[in-house]
Amino acid sequence: MEQSRARAAHRRAKLDVPPRSRLRSPSVLLPGFPQVRLPLVALLAAACVAGPVHAPAHAEDAPADHNRALRRQLQELTTAPGGPPGAIAVLKRGSRTEVVRAGVAETRTGRAIEATDHMRIASTAKAYSGAVSLQLVDRGKLRLNDTIGQVLPRLPRAWHRVTLRQLLNHTSGLPDYTADPEFLDLVTANPRRHFDSRRLVDFVAAEPLVFRPGARYAYSNSDNIAVALMAEAVTGRRYEDLLARLVYRPLDLRSTSLPQGYRMPEPYMHGYDVTPPDSPEDLSEVLSASGVWASGGIVSTPKDMTAFIRGYAGGRLISDRTRRQQLNWVDGASEPAGPGENKAGLAIFRYTTRCGVVYGHTGNFPGYTQLIAATPDGKRSLTFSLTTQVNKTNKPELLERVRAVEENFVCALLRKA
Repeated sequence: MEQSRARAAHRRAKLDVPPRSRLRSPSVLLPGFPQVRLPLVALLAAACVAGPVHAPAHAEDAPADHNRALRRQLQELTTAPGGPPGAIAVLKRGSRTEVVRAGVAETRTGRAIEATDHMRIASTAKAYSGAVSLQLVDRGKLRLNDTIGQVLPRLPRAWHRVTLRQLLNHTSGLPDYTADPEFLDLVTANPRRHFDSRRLVDFVAAEPLVFRPGARYAYSNSDNIAVALMAEAVTGRRYEDLLARLVYRPLDLRSTSLPQGYRMPEPYMHGYDVTPPDSPEDLSEVLSASGVWASGGIVSTPKDMTAFIRGYAGGRLISDRTRRQQLNWVDGASEPAGPGENKAGLAIFRYTTRCGVVYGHTGNFPGYTQLIAATPDGKRSLTFSLTTQVNKTNKPELLERVRAVEENFVCALLRKA
């Protein structure tokens, strides 16, 4: 017990990172980094720093009275204290697509956001690792009760009883590598550092499980790293190749990738740190994706994410038998929490709103906040993207406002024609 307390005290002390530069140290919170502000030093000196420019909202593709109200709500988010410079939502009902947007894709130019702009999709990438692993379950390559010890024996013996099922619904008890002091120090010293993505969980290899596997829910970025490693181990293929074969091609995702570096493909929505009264700072290319990999490193577009969530939430990629297992719900919310009441399945969440139920995932990453959701049949979908990071730690009041707006969009999605 005393040793655990000493370790916790040491971690708290190291998480309080002092500034290493006279430059502003923005509230940059990595997924699972609830207490860390990254001093981005010289990297931000070269980044575009501009005033808060909010261009008139772009007309949606299919104007309607209710969309004017939705557009106004997005616009109000972009002008709220700490709000995103840009926001876009794509609603699709059958073959009909409506795009609602506000603000700008880039403050320097005032360019409007397009549904084909690239962005970091953050922890919604966890759904993609679910799509890969559950298809491997269907093909007999993996079983939901396969353990880390059976598939990844090199990982710590203390973790060997954890199953694929527990990794996918965040009941594994694996310690979160993104909260490890050594990992945080390395990111702080060099945000563009290239990590060996397949060794990320080594940062917590000496740590015991946080709780007995299956005992409770705790969102951990380590879970989906282990899922990707299991998929590689049983197929002999790189996770990036599995994504291409099992997700991108079947769903015709032509603008989706899992990079290792920090560069963004053009065109892209610029992601910002917004900390009033300072001007927004561009974080789009500040961090290397190698440090999040299967847990949150994918780059995509609203158009591609719409196609993904319709196929994934609608069950197109997996058998009915595996889908029934996927939709066994436990108490747990996505990070950040999605609209309405949240329940966790296998790499998917159920959002029960006042207007009905959708399945999906959320995510946040420096510069970006994401929600993807669809009806259980996949026929109606919502992709909702903001160009700043909003979560319960850095902007709790704004998060509640965002969740309310997301729920209004879900209600518009589910409204009868």
